[in-house]
Amino acid sequence: MTKGLFITFEGTEGSGKTTQLRLLAALLNKYGIPHIVTREPGGSRLSTQLRRWILNKLDYKLMPQTELLLFLADRAQHVGEVVEPALKQGKVVVCDRYSDSTLAYQGGGRGFDMKLLKILNQAASGLKPDLTLLFDLPVEAGLRRALGRGQGKDRMEREGLQFHKAVRRVYLEIARKEKGRFIVVNANQSREAIYHEMIEKLIDRLPVAKKGKKRA
Repeated sequence: MTKGLFITFEGTEGSGKTTQLRLLAALLNKYGIPHIVTREPGGSRLSTQLRRWILNKLDYKLMPQTELLLFLADRAQHVGEVVEPALKQGKVVVCDRYSDSTLAYQGGGRGFDMKLLKILNQAASGLKPDLTLLFDLPVEAGLRRALGRGQGKDRMEREGLQFHKAVRRVYLEIARKEKGRFIVVNANQSREAIYHEMIEKLIDRLPVAKKGKKRA
């Protein structure tokens, strides 16, 4: 069975990860590398609706337990419907957020027990990313960027400063423990500089490396 490459993009609010994900997808397209771009929440037909519930389309406050279980339900459907089939076809799967977001946001931000979250992540999907790009910057700088989008705040962006600092702390802790999987990118610089750092750190681990290791 052919096995693809599963790459996840993680980061706090305003880190620019989604922009960089699109740039990476454009690079894969340039080299003719079969790939898909997806996200959590919202990567499957079911989770497109769940995204509205989880993030910002409700007139009432979700309980933390409800939020957590909705994220897990989204992941279970997303992996089974979208991610695993693409990997079995040998494609590169580029995903905007995945299980590390649960540890960072629901563990660091909401205060759920980390051991419990790891068990629940495993129950929702035992699939682990091959590579995870963490776009890191000071929380204050990221929130300023997020506010500058002019799109209004979603539920996570409306949380307080300490919430977001706890999220960042957990991300960095996971990255330190799993150095083989994580690539940490300094997101506190220009979009172009972030992109070049990302590609420099990532290029040897992409299928494009087999096509001459040309720089984008």
